[in-house]
Amino acid sequence: MLAGLKNSATAPVPHESEIPATNRRQFLKASAAVGAGLVIGVVLPQAGNKIAKAAAPAGTAAPVNPNAFVRIAPDSSVTVLIKHIEFGQGTYTGLATLVAEELDADWSQMRAEHAPADATLYNNLHWGPVQGTGGSSSTANSYTQMRQAGAGARALLVLAAADLWGVPAGEITVAKGVVSHAASGNTAGFGELAERAAEMDAPAEVTLKDPADFTLIGKDVPRLDSRAKTRGEAIYTMDKTLPGMLTAVLARPPVFGATLASFDDTAARAVPGVTDVVAVPQGVAVLAEGYWAAKNGRDALDIVWDETTGETRGSAEIMAEYKGLADQPGDMVRSEGAVEEALASAATVLEADYEFPFLAHAPMEPLDCLVQLGPDSCDVWTGSQIPTVDHGAATAISGLKPEQVRVHTLLAGGSFGRRATPNADMVSEAVSVAKAIDGRAPVKVIWTREDDIQGGRYRPMYFQRLRAGLDAEGNLVAWHHRIVGQSIIRNTPFADALIKNGIDQTSVEGANNLPYAIPNMAVDLHTTDVNVPVLWWRAVGSTHTAYSTEAFLDELAEAAGRDPVEFRMAMLKDHPRHAAVLKLAAEKAGWGSPLPEGRSRGVAVHESFASYVAQVAEVSIDGDGQIKVEKVVCAVDCGLAVNPDVVKAQMEGGIGYGLGAILHDAITLDGGRVEQSNFHDYLPLRINEMPEVEVHIVPSAELPTGVGEPGTPPVGPAVANAVYAATGRRIRQLPMALHGLTGA
Repeated sequence: MLAGLKNSATAPVPHESEIPATNRRQFLKASAAVGAGLVIGVVLPQAGNKIAKAAAPAGTAAPVNPNAFVRIAPDSSVTVLIKHIEFGQGTYTGLATLVAEELDADWSQMRAEHAPADATLYNNLHWGPVQGTGGSSSTANSYTQMRQAGAGARALLVLAAADLWGVPAGEITVAKGVVSHAASGNTAGFGELAERAAEMDAPAEVTLKDPADFTLIGKDVPRLDSRAKTRGEAIYTMDKTLPGMLTAVLARPPVFGATLASFDDTAARAVPGVTDVVAVPQGVAVLAEGYWAAKNGRDALDIVWDETTGETRGSAEIMAEYKGLADQPGDMVRSEGAVEEALASAATVLEADYEFPFLAHAPMEPLDCLVQLGPDSCDVWTGSQIPTVDHGAATAISGLKPEQVRVHTLLAGGSFGRRATPNADMVSEAVSVAKAIDGRAPVKVIWTREDDIQGGRYRPMYFQRLRAGLDAEGNLVAWHHRIVGQSIIRNTPFADALIKNGIDQTSVEGANNLPYAIPNMAVDLHTTDVNVPVLWWRAVGSTHTAYSTEAFLDELAEAAGRDPVEFRMAMLKDHPRHAAVLKLAAEKAGWGSPLPEGRSRGVAVHESFASYVAQVAEVSIDGDGQIKVEKVVCAVDCGLAVNPDVVKAQMEGGIGYGLGAILHDAITLDGGRVEQSNFHDYLPLRINEMPEVEVHIVPSAELPTGVGEPGTPPVGPAVANAVYAATGRRIRQLPMALHGLTGA
């Protein structure tokens, strides 16, 4: 059989984009029938072999391998097992690019699928023994690891070819998915060598390419997931079904912290299609043969809630408490020099208060989770952002052993942090409901849009007070920043890692590492207790600290009689990457050049997730207070851009997401009840509001850093500063709609 490999090269298999929609499923079935030949990785060969064997269809050769990152099939297709969820940020494409580069594969060969939930193999290298996606870390923490996986696979293929052809390994080359030996004329595709490669001893070390030799990294390779998504063929949790599946919709307490007292399900059970009504720790679940029956049944419940332990305050009352706390010193976060003395002797002192509301994540695909519970197994299908946490919750609730629980990560229609709850809320609900009916049927729990908007896990409400002093020459000599708000980390499994000396680092990021050279600086924090569940939201603490610091800096620049860009640049001499993006954005935006009548500019620069972003916003405002953000020029330094087109897309998406928040988004409470319920009163940015976005990537040889979130923080203050330039109004309370300024 092996003799036929000489002088033959396997043609690349069709890329997903080349598969006709009418027979894609037949293609996948045929591919599965062929089986996989090799799974490659970096470490832990036995674990990789077990996964490969479990994945092999009956009657086919099981893939064998040193690990579980790269799978090479007999048809020469290369599947990269992605340990981070793909929810639109380009993880499938980015991580597959790293493997393909070192493997010298042709891009048409590449495939991607989510890795199984197994933190021993697939942990986030930035998070320790936890598998998860967040903090804009997917590419940053996987960059070297995935390149090593690709290089390891290549090395094994080369060894296999050398063994097969009886030639020195050093004479063998690999290019575009073909292994060749020039002297003998022998060639082979990856698939033809996979079985033999699986028998080779993996090299202890592999040599990675010099970046000068990259052919894929740094290029705009097509996304692996685009065609399936645009054709409606990609499978999300909302699409996933199982035979006999029931749909569940829950009634949850109307105020946070309330508990179930009693309920009457007579009317709910009378709804056609309703099969069960069960009480679970999270509320009351109505199960039915379809979604609408379940929802109508849920709406027909007559429930009495005990609200004695619930949050009964409104947003105004909570903010009033925050303002009172801001009059007192908080826990010290950063202290340099003598701030109070410097303020007392300053030629000019400015003070400003900033108010930030609760914000919902509002992903386009509402929360959902499918569970099949058996006497000795529990399978969970969901867009899992932290599989380790979701697996732990499913294990605890089901009462099964960890090895009996499997979490299958599916594509997700957005998250922005919402699918990464420390208590695994959507998984906990689904397993609880399945257990309540004794696993009689698979159960899919679906949150309605209203459930999601009103269900908590918000970006916290914050109040911030900033004071600063200028000397007679207009130099910033003192800075004091006080932050008041909830901790998203307190009472979670992440508290030990992220709360130091009582300080939740996510509350103060962006303030505690302010890059400007200010001789006297202090940052302190009041952490509040509010019975509203809160969570990380795209860019986390930087979503509010960037706004307050960069908007206040503009006020100081004006008081000093200095240009806002020059004022910042003068204080960034020790931070060249901040300065470089600020300079680039200003140049590309034509900072200082005349604008058409009725337009104005504003600028902001911010570092988050080790990436540096500067933005110049150009806005117009009509006589009715309609804001039109006409253009945003964005400069980003994210280290090496693995795929520049994906980086640009993430900057564009982050800008759009941030604009919706600062223009008109807010979650408000009245007597503890959330007032918003859907997209009619909690408005994501509309397509007509999206500005022209121009993204410029700073060339860099540094390791890649985050791109999923850093585009969001600077857009708010850049727009606010432009609004001031146009109107003379400082917007210190968000959203801008509160001040009669709305998106056009």
